[in-house]
Amino acid sequence: MTRKAFPVLYVSDVRRSVEFYTLLGYQSTYQFPLEGDPHYVGLERGDSSLGIAVADWPEAQLGITVGTGPRFELFVYVDDVDAEVERFRAAGHPVLQEPATMPWGERQGYLADPEGNPVALATPV
Repeated sequence: MTRKAFPVLYVSDVRRSVEFYTLLGYQSTYQFPLEGDPHYVGLERGDSSLGIAVADWPEAQLGITVGTGPRFELFVYVDDVDAEVERFRAAGHPVLQEPATMPWGERQGYLADPEGNPVALATPV
């Protein structure tokens, strides 16, 4: 039987990252521990899921140290990329690239999440 798969993002501040992804429409579905500062939060947005975990988890469990540079890019479709970029800018999040119409038929802009990872927002034209 095939089961759902989802990425887990390693971050320095779980709450700050959860707030960012909540602005993208993700909703928290699980937190561990249940009380206090979370070490892990599960998020869902439609059929999409993300895990947000403290950056020291892979070192403690696997002996792997998380790097400091961008570690992934997330691509998210939204209803109005221009409005969403302005909403994130107003909330104090860096805009990496202003929205522009791409030759493949999408209007696309880039934000930086709290860890500096690029997040593409796109709307089909």
